[in-house]
Amino acid sequence: MTETRPLRVGMVGYAFMGAAHSHAWRTAPRFFDLPLAPELTAVAGRNEEGVRSAAAKYGWASIETDWRRLIERDDIDLIDICTPGNTHAEIAIAALEAGKHVLCEKPLANSVEEAGKMTQVAQAAAERGVLSMCGFSYRRTPALALAKRMVDDGRLGEIRHVRAQYLQDWLSDADAPLTWRLDKAKSGSGSLGDIGAHSIDAAQWITGLNISGVSALLETFVKERPVGGDFVGLGGHGGSDGPRGPVTVDDAALFTARFAKHDGGADAGSRTTAGPIGIFEATRFALGRKNAMRLELNGTKGSIAFDFEDMNSLQYYDSALEPDAGFRKIMVTEPSHPYTANWWPTGHGLGYEHGFTHQVVDLVTAIGAGEQPTPSFADALQVQKVLAAVEASAENASRWQNV
Repeated sequence: MTETRPLRVGMVGYAFMGAAHSHAWRTAPRFFDLPLAPELTAVAGRNEEGVRSAAAKYGWASIETDWRRLIERDDIDLIDICTPGNTHAEIAIAALEAGKHVLCEKPLANSVEEAGKMTQVAQAAAERGVLSMCGFSYRRTPALALAKRMVDDGRLGEIRHVRAQYLQDWLSDADAPLTWRLDKAKSGSGSLGDIGAHSIDAAQWITGLNISGVSALLETFVKERPVGGDFVGLGGHGGSDGPRGPVTVDDAALFTARFAKHDGGADAGSRTTAGPIGIFEATRFALGRKNAMRLELNGTKGSIAFDFEDMNSLQYYDSALEPDAGFRKIMVTEPSHPYTANWWPTGHGLGYEHGFTHQVVDLVTAIGAGEQPTPSFADALQVQKVLAAVEASAENASRWQNV
């Protein structure tokens, strides 16, 4: 029996996403047969005490206090980037140019320019067998993956409407302190890029169509917040005393969208026609909504609807049934459904962390086969272009903005 070759991972960052990614690297090879064996070789962070504690907690064999040391090490094959968006481009480009595979958290960068440069470097690296992927983990939710399969199989017919919401409430307390997520220089944008990017990616991926134009509105409800404190994770409260600093990102984003589709002609690759219309909403101020990532598609033959707060099910309407039948609920826990055969018996649901495990499975499988994993940096660049168009439209009084 041939011993599986290792895939030695170096991770940059160890907070919320670092914990999720660490769990995924540990778990994936224990439930899935992978062509390479992931090893948690090293984790990097600027705070030595913090990164040492994280390494011990999450199972990393060694630490670095400078991400550049990870890239210099000969015993690391892949760099996993779990840091704020303003650092993604520098780390990813250096890693790819050094011959390391890359997994980079979303959104890919803080600007189209940065994301474009990352994509160019990634495409050049791929020609040398060095591969990269952007971490849009919701693609790996079994119910959404099933929705993608159903759309590809033509069960909805021609898509007419796309309706996407991502609703959270963890910033609704006006005294919650400032963090990097509220600093445009570090995060790029607020709810738009943090959670709206997931909706944009999921909508484009499931329909197979890119957004071609938008009309947008952005709003910041709380203009200043307390300085200091460590607002970790999706929850927590700050205090009203002491100095306050400016919030420089959006609290909520709304936009309408038009999708483009190929016309099906002989030169369909260069000609597009108007596709579905869409409406998107992202906010971290929807009281009572904890992580309601919702997507509904309406087509000529049927509809599907998904809500992550009920993540193990998919709502499906088939117009071929009696008109008054309404939506039916599909429990996405059968072995025939995406990813589920490797987990628990029918009816035993999965959780948020499983999307990251499936992400590792798909990435390692692609690397083992020498194939481009998805979403590629080019796919993530398209999302970045939509984010930029939304901001440009909002700055111009919701004027229509082409992507």
